[in-house]
Amino acid sequence: MNLHFYKYQGTGNDFVMIDNRLQTFPKNDTKLIKFLCDRKFGIGADGLILLENHEQYDFKMVYYNSDGNESSMCGNGGRCLVAFAKKMNVIHEKATFEAIDGYHYATIDASDLVSLQMKDVEDIKVEESFSFLNTGSPHHVTLVKDIANYDVKTNGSKLRYSDLYGKEGSNINFVEQLDADKFAVRTYERGVEDETLSCGTGVTAVAIAMFQNNKTVSKAIDLKVEGGHLKVTFDFANEKFTNVFLIGPAAFVFEGSIEINL
Repeated sequence: MNLHFYKYQGTGNDFVMIDNRLQTFPKNDTKLIKFLCDRKFGIGADGLILLENHEQYDFKMVYYNSDGNESSMCGNGGRCLVAFAKKMNVIHEKATFEAIDGYHYATIDASDLVSLQMKDVEDIKVEESFSFLNTGSPHHVTLVKDIANYDVKTNGSKLRYSDLYGKEGSNINFVEQLDADKFAVRTYERGVEDETLSCGTGVTAVAIAMFQNNKTVSKAIDLKVEGGHLKVTFDFANEKFTNVFLIGPAAFVFEGSIEINL
């Protein structure tokens, strides 16, 4: 099988994109998806995303982690898919699409800066040493010092597989405050089972958690990740976060074809 693909990245979070509007991709082939995401033997990516038709919206997003399994919402992946849909002439400046966590709205400008509306959030667990919330994917958020030298993989793995989260696990975010409305974030992602250069649902969770914990009064928060910079904005009223937007660049890297002989 010869497979045509596109590669995109959003602040270093990279994805294999497949145009599956004709439903030709073998969606249940976990081994194939894992192979395509493998950085040594395949194309290499943090995840694989299918662009599909939708009866009501502009398109549908189907997201797989690099372990080959379909996963929960990926914010950077959603932003990259909007840019891919624009390249495919499915959308122009605005997009509506369905992901595993429901409906999303997005805008994209001439420089491929994407503003993606995330799900509303109102259920936040606040403990002494961490917060937990779901922003389309589950996220553990904890403050640390000297984040640049922090062992994210070791400590993230311990928490991801701890009794706190059971078999399903959670994404783990480590945060250091840099300014009144700016935070540095490093994330251990489940499904990738390693630190990634950026996590969109992760920085969204961090922004909301920092506001909830009175670490900032700003509703427009800058997040420094290993792969660049993102911004999260939101409204807050009646103990609910609404109009949550993840804002950042989405870049086309390359396209190609790969012969599959699995």
